[in-house]
Amino acid sequence: NPYMELNPDINIIHDESSYEAVAKLRAMREAGNLTWDLVDAVPSDAIRLCDEGLAMEVDVDEILDPAPDGTPASEDFGASLVSECFIPQIVYSTTFGFRTDVESWNGNEPDDVCDVFDLEAFPGKRSLEKRPINNLEWALLCDGVAKEDIYDVLETEEGQNRALAKLDTIKDEVIWWSAGADTPQWLADGEVVFGSTYNGRFFALIEEAKQPVKILWDAQVFEYDGWIIPTGLPEDRLEAVLGLVRFATDTQRLADQAKYISYGPARTSSNALVGEHATLGIDMAPHMPGHPDNAYNVFYFNYDWWADYRDDLDAKFQAWLAN
Repeated sequence: NPYMELNPDINIIHDESSYEAVAKLRAMREAGNLTWDLVDAVPSDAIRLCDEGLAMEVDVDEILDPAPDGTPASEDFGASLVSECFIPQIVYSTTFGFRTDVESWNGNEPDDVCDVFDLEAFPGKRSLEKRPINNLEWALLCDGVAKEDIYDVLETEEGQNRALAKLDTIKDEVIWWSAGADTPQWLADGEVVFGSTYNGRFFALIEEAKQPVKILWDAQVFEYDGWIIPTGLPEDRLEAVLGLVRFATDTQRLADQAKYISYGPARTSSNALVGEHATLGIDMAPHMPGHPDNAYNVFYFNYDWWADYRDDLDAKFQAWLAN
C-alpha cells in the first residue's frame, strides 16, 4: 500500500464486508463498538447513513486537495458529490456480459439489455445480483416502461409487482450473485452464459484472462463509489483517516487508479491523466463506462430514491426470492 509506505506508523486493515455497510454500522451503534474507521460505500448507502447520523458530514474543500490548477475539490468532483457525507472516488457501471461461443445462439449476439429476458433467442443460465437495485429498473425497462418513468412506477406496489413479474419470466434460469467476482467466474466456467456485474470485472475477464466474453453496454447503470467516515471516531483515528482520504483522492492518484481497472476517476481534473494499463500497455480510455462508444444508452441510478425505498424493497425482494 503506497500510503503505508509513506506512513509506516499507519497499518490499514481491510474488511471485505463493506457491501453490508448500513447494517453493520447500525449494529456497531447498537453495540457501542465502532470498529471501522473508513467505509467504502455507494451513494445510496451514504445518503442513508448520513440521514441516520452514522456518517460524518464533510467539507470536501476543507479536507481534500484542490485540482493542480487550483480548482476547489467541490468543483472538481462536481455532480459526484451526491451527499454531504460522501467522498467520491470512482465512476463505474453495472452492466451485462455474455459468452461469445454459445452454440445454441447460432452465431447471434445480444445487443439489447432486454435480450437478458429472451430465453428463446438466447437460452442458458443468467446471473443477476441478489438485491433489487438495478434488477427492478431493467425489468421495468424491458416491460415497456420509459426510462424517465421508471422510479415513478416503482414507487407503487403495482409497479414493484410488475417488475418482479418480469423477473419471474427468467427466475428459473438465474443464479444469484453477491460478490462482484461471481459472474466473471461463472462465465469463465460456462456455468452461466449471460450475467451482470461491474464493468471493471468484465475488463479483467476479457483483457487479462482472455475469456470469450463481450460487454453489453446497453442500459449500463452509471454509479459512483467512494468513502464515508463513521461518526464518533476518536481524534487520533479521525486524523489518520483524513490523511488517507486526502492521499487517495488527489488528482494524480485517481488517474493512476485507472492503470489497473477500467473505473473512471471521479475528479474532472484526473480524466486527462488516464493513460495505459500498468501491465497490458493498452489505452484505458476506451474501456471506461463514460467513453462515447460505451455510453450510448445509459441508465442513471437515482440515489435519493433508493435511499428512501431500499429497506422496504430489500425485504420485498428477498421474500420474492424465497417464494
